[in-house]
Amino acid sequence: MGYSARVHELLPPITLETGLHWLDLIGVLAFALSGALLGVRKRFDLFGVLVLGCVTAVGGGAIRDTLTGQTPPLFLRDETYLYAALLGAALAFAFGERLARFERTLSVFDSAGLALFAASGALGAINFGLGPLGVVFTGAISGVGGGIIRDLIANEVPEVMYRRDQLYATAAAAGAFTVWALHPHVTPFQSQLGGVVVVIALRWISRRGWARLPVRRLSGE
Repeated sequence: MGYSARVHELLPPITLETGLHWLDLIGVLAFALSGALLGVRKRFDLFGVLVLGCVTAVGGGAIRDTLTGQTPPLFLRDETYLYAALLGAALAFAFGERLARFERTLSVFDSAGLALFAASGALGAINFGLGPLGVVFTGAISGVGGGIIRDLIANEVPEVMYRRDQLYATAAAAGAFTVWALHPHVTPFQSQLGGVVVVIALRWISRRGWARLPVRRLSGE
């Protein structure tokens, strides 16, 4: 038996499902880092940083699973998600100052996590039998729910409410709608990938300043 055959036996083949799972874990790690870094900036202790990182990473998914009747939430059924969240939070606590320098790189993973969570949330809502508005809501809250919980715990106005220059919740909603629109015509994984592409594309466009949401101002302000 040759070397390549031995390696093939030891390592399972990489399927689309496996790739999406690993990207999902990377998104969890990135969300945990962003939440924990906020805790470090707020001078939370170790426990506070770990909690903030974990709720950021798994909060949106927990809301998604609750809305679609998948209980207990996935992170309790598959603890690799929780381990990834704890790892990200611990890294932020230990190396927060150094990691903050790689904000652009972290934002790439954050966008990937947002896209995957929004798409998987939308797919779960479709499988649960929800209509288009329910699918969009579930997908969007799956992507941004953890960040909203993070900001509320840290006594901050949730970023999704005012970061008009960087489409975030809007991108998640658009990705979820894409999953719903594609689902009757392609395989579930193809529809999920379509939603992921839309979210990442909108995030990239908005970060370059090519798209933003309008803001209404009252007279005299």
